[in-house]
Amino acid sequence: MEMDFYERLTTVDISIVIGYLVFVVLLGLYFGSKHEDAEDYFLAGRNLTWPLIGFSLFASNMSSNSLVGLTGSGYVTGFSVFSYEWMAILVLIIFAIFFLPFYLKNLIYTVPEYLERRFSYFTRAYTSFIAIVLNVLVDVAATLYAGSVLVQLIFPQFELWQITAFLAVIAGLYTISGGLSAVVYTDAIQAIILIFGSMLITYFAWDASGGFEAVMAITPPEHFDIIRSTEDPELPWPGLFTGVLLLGFYFWGTNQYITQRTLAAKSTLQGQWGSMFAGLLKLSILFIMIFPGAFARVLYPDFEVVDQLYPTMLFDLLPTGILGLVLAGFIAALMSSIDSGLNSVSTLVTMDFVNRLSPNKSQKELMKVGRWVTFIVMVIATIWAPQIVHFDKLWDYLQQALSWFCPPIIALFVVGLFWKGANNRGSYWAIAIGSVITVLSIVFNDADWKPHFLYMTGIHFAICCIAMVIGSLTGYNKTKEELGDTVWSAEEFRQETVALSKLPWYYNYRIHGLILVAIVIVILLIY
Repeated sequence: MEMDFYERLTTVDISIVIGYLVFVVLLGLYFGSKHEDAEDYFLAGRNLTWPLIGFSLFASNMSSNSLVGLTGSGYVTGFSVFSYEWMAILVLIIFAIFFLPFYLKNLIYTVPEYLERRFSYFTRAYTSFIAIVLNVLVDVAATLYAGSVLVQLIFPQFELWQITAFLAVIAGLYTISGGLSAVVYTDAIQAIILIFGSMLITYFAWDASGGFEAVMAITPPEHFDIIRSTEDPELPWPGLFTGVLLLGFYFWGTNQYITQRTLAAKSTLQGQWGSMFAGLLKLSILFIMIFPGAFARVLYPDFEVVDQLYPTMLFDLLPTGILGLVLAGFIAALMSSIDSGLNSVSTLVTMDFVNRLSPNKSQKELMKVGRWVTFIVMVIATIWAPQIVHFDKLWDYLQQALSWFCPPIIALFVVGLFWKGANNRGSYWAIAIGSVITVLSIVFNDADWKPHFLYMTGIHFAICCIAMVIGSLTGYNKTKEELGDTVWSAEEFRQETVALSKLPWYYNYRIHGLILVAIVIVILLIY
């Protein structure tokens, strides 16, 4: 089906999109003029408040291909895709309670830096290297490629490489100049536009389709089931706990790409509130991004090219002006993922490797290095992204990359935080055995006997944890003084409970978390 999207754009719509792009670049340049050192550049002076953290977490997670994928799932496969969202809410609660306080106590720049405090520099370097590779190949380049393909549907007169280069340069300009401050503030604006635009799409789709009754009249009941049976090929329900939970923890709790804005929190409580706010925003995805796909079943009963469904709804349903605003939000969703990837890789390379190799560099020199690294990563991603189309098999592999590489990293954080008996030797065992399983998983990826990748993630994680425990039975255990603030204890949890009890209930992030869990339970009971 050939779509004439570009011909249906008015001057007003195009002007809104261009105006938005100019605005975010100017905002980045503004913040760039205010930075004085590496802490300003990489962590926004450790001065972020909860609304900025929450909006930025949400925007960084939602790329334009996420919008297209969620709408497509609402149309084709059903509501089960929401499992990734409600599970992310549980992960954010766990992260806020157990992990974030220790990250902030240690005043770290990167999440792998925590592992150096807990184990050794080797574990930090290993984790950081994996994160850099995944962020460049998956988070930045793959998102840039997929997003550019979608933008090309709307602007077919441009070549894919031209769109890729343009988007990378725009996101790169304000990220190079403004660092995390520019990323977070533009993310907040992008999140608001994205949410508002998605609400408009949902409303217009609901109105045009005739509402829920019209959808339910032509749709089998199981389409609306969020929890699927063990026979489901995409998302069997045990896989939620053996795979989705673990991959979600890596993404939200240990991945610099996401966690960097929580490391920049003004206080622990601000970071925890921001995490809960992000969880609240994640709840909206079912209603403003998946529901439109269900309404489209009435509007376009025989739609074949699902990737074109979201842009088709934009152009068919939205009036002039509103279309330009929502289209800006669509592009904003893509750019918010790119800027987060660029900034996180820059921080990892600069603080985990350059600062280690050249410890005498000043804070201003590190900031300059960070800007150069951001530029280099932008160039690499721009060159690599258009090539992905020539590697269909590699593209398939990239979709499962997290399940291959992340279980050893998750084991390092989980066992390291909760068991003071874990030591360097145990961490080496987990890395060595986990890496062997990673290689075997890639080599035998197409084997018929291999378990579902969500089950395999849980198996991989369990083996790494066992290896870590066995390896830790020998080797040197750090003293209490050497461990410092790197191991969780029930006493600290009780102390926080006492501190929270002195606050009004609406300031207690744990109560916020309980409310989110209650809402999730209600949604799961309904669907």
